[in-house]
Amino acid sequence: MPLPLYSFAEYKRRRPLRSLEDYREEREQVVRIIERVRQEGDAAVLEYTARFDGTAPASLAVADEEWEEALNRVEPELREALARAAANIERFHRRQLEGSWWEAGPGWVAGQRRIPLEAVGVYVPGGTAAYPSSVLMTVIPARVAGVRQIYLCTPPGPGGEIHPLTLAAAREAGATAVFKAGGAQAIAALAYGTETIPAVPKIVGPGNLYVTLAKREVFGRVGIDLLAGPSEILVVAAEEANPAYIAADMLSQAEHDPLARALLVTPSSELARRVKEALRRQLERLPRREIALRSLQEQGAIILVENLEEAWPIVNQVAPEHLELHLPDPWRYLERIKSAGAIFLGPHTPEPVGDYWAGSNHVLPTGGAARYASPLGVADFMKTTNVVYYTAEALLEAAPFIRRLAEAEGLAAHARAAAIREEEDEEEGAD
Repeated sequence: MPLPLYSFAEYKRRRPLRSLEDYREEREQVVRIIERVRQEGDAAVLEYTARFDGTAPASLAVADEEWEEALNRVEPELREALARAAANIERFHRRQLEGSWWEAGPGWVAGQRRIPLEAVGVYVPGGTAAYPSSVLMTVIPARVAGVRQIYLCTPPGPGGEIHPLTLAAAREAGATAVFKAGGAQAIAALAYGTETIPAVPKIVGPGNLYVTLAKREVFGRVGIDLLAGPSEILVVAAEEANPAYIAADMLSQAEHDPLARALLVTPSSELARRVKEALRRQLERLPRREIALRSLQEQGAIILVENLEEAWPIVNQVAPEHLELHLPDPWRYLERIKSAGAIFLGPHTPEPVGDYWAGSNHVLPTGGAARYASPLGVADFMKTTNVVYYTAEALLEAAPFIRRLAEAEGLAAHARAAAIREEEDEEEGAD
């Protein structure tokens, strides 16, 4: 298995991350698409759908009868799996709804009012494949947050239809409507609105390069969650780790995309050898073998370190989307990790547990963004407004300090807004 072994310094030199700035031609194409959709609405979306997806749906909106037909085509076992996964996701995200009101001092209260967005647009990849898990992960947190209108865009398949599993997941999750539109044209439609697709204040969900570039282009007019890049996994493993488990988990990300990154950090050259052999064996029977092989050869690496203590600075610099710890007592290392999208502890917690079942969100920061960004969650679908209340007595106590600070900044009207109330109180006291 030609997976290279590097020191971390070599890895950074030989495997530099590409920036969105490197895709100038693609960005220019995205800008043209957005402008046409803004000017021409549905007609432009349908034209681009025919050009890029090879299909011309009669209508962009999924009709009621299409929903019902799709639900009837999904096997009962899959419907049950969707329902149980949805329940796990909802339970996890409801824990994120806690408020923050408090009595800050005698006579004054400070806190935050959390207000759901009125509407959001959700993008889910599609076309020839179905990603029902991505539907659940994006729509359910929005519904839990209290968003009233949740519009889902996904590319149609060759027959102009949305995959039945996608529609079943959309119904289970609580999407308001589903539209047959993908790529940059879908992002433009959600940002500016068309005759069929409503404009929304925020767009979330992962997609390909063109979707990501389009989200960056419309940011400012609308909010976005994050700029998602190719999938990533970094495994930290001790010598006694199971090489077959590690190989399987690395391949779970490598099969996504030739640009996906699968990394192993270990102090054991023997484990590195055994993982390479396990990868070779498992690749032989992988349906997406060519994609995974290119990913491993062009983006993957095994990084050898002297000891586990050297692993944590590497983890925090890479800031991987998915981090797995194949270590004895992995909990003891949790405090060392400052930057990762999601952490999977122990050999029996593979990354797909997070993708499908545990309830934690699988829309995660990539490309090192975990250094400053967080997984998708309920807060992404809410605005926060600060609320402050003071009694007259509480303000009288605070006013001299407010006045001094305002005067120090040269803002006389600010100082006066506090001082006038002091004076009024003094006059009332004199009366």
